[in-house]
Amino acid sequence: MGWSVCFSLLAAFLFAGAAALQYRAARRAVHGVSDASAVHGLLRRLLRDPVWLTGWGVNLAGFCAQAIALHFGSTAIVQPLLVTQLVFTIALGTIGTGRPPARMDLFGGIAVSAGLAVLFTVPGAIPPEGAPSRPRILLAGLIAAPLVVVLSRAAWLRKGPVRAALLGVCAGLCFAATAVLIKLTTADLVNRGVAATAADWPGYALAGSTLLGLVIEQRAFAAGSLPAAMTAMTMTNPIASYLVAAFAFHTLPPRTAAAFVAVSFSVVLLTGGVALLSRSAHAARGSEAAP
Repeated sequence: MGWSVCFSLLAAFLFAGAAALQYRAARRAVHGVSDASAVHGLLRRLLRDPVWLTGWGVNLAGFCAQAIALHFGSTAIVQPLLVTQLVFTIALGTIGTGRPPARMDLFGGIAVSAGLAVLFTVPGAIPPEGAPSRPRILLAGLIAAPLVVVLSRAAWLRKGPVRAALLGVCAGLCFAATAVLIKLTTADLVNRGVAATAADWPGYALAGSTLLGLVIEQRAFAAGSLPAAMTAMTMTNPIASYLVAAFAFHTLPPRTAAAFVAVSFSVVLLTGGVALLSRSAHAARGSEAAP
């Protein structure tokens, strides 16, 4: 579990750096406009932007660290720890500007830390790792796919924070699917070799979910409300991963009152902390963009 925690935190740090670079590039690509017409040709413009490409490289390194973490631990352990991405985002912003952290930063960081502490210290709150059930993983995918389609469609009928939040949920679902598929693919590579992995479907599904998640993430950033996008995306990912871990990996959900209360309380603390940190990150980036 120790290696899983270390590589999860490394992945969160790398994702924080990548998000900072990609958010800046996405907002510049749409010239600060947040209506639906601004996203046409967005990916083509981003692929020509060296700042976005640098962020993509850092993001790729984060996925590698996440894959190692998932090899050593379950999605129910790794994905909640990725919430610390926003703590690293604020820390990087503080170092870059030389300003001390604001009170909102401290409260958000404390809430996230407390939520993770509750989740990891109460016995039974995190379901133990089990063997994956591919039929159940496919069933989870069949449930998630139409949900992503419906929410994406609904996002185009809204604007501002609502659109950003809906797209953030979609991106979070894609990244949760990516985490599950990374675990299947790395298990294939370790146990069956490269040839068997290339002939199996999880690797191709992994490429699809990752690409779709990245595209939706850029559109969520371009929608103009970073707090809504980051809060929805950052919380959807671990919650969906936790549910899939309990459903598709032959593990048991919390079975005691203490474990259930711990999970519920942890979700409240993490959501509150992520919302505070997202607003703080938005304020910091807004002040950077103003000059």
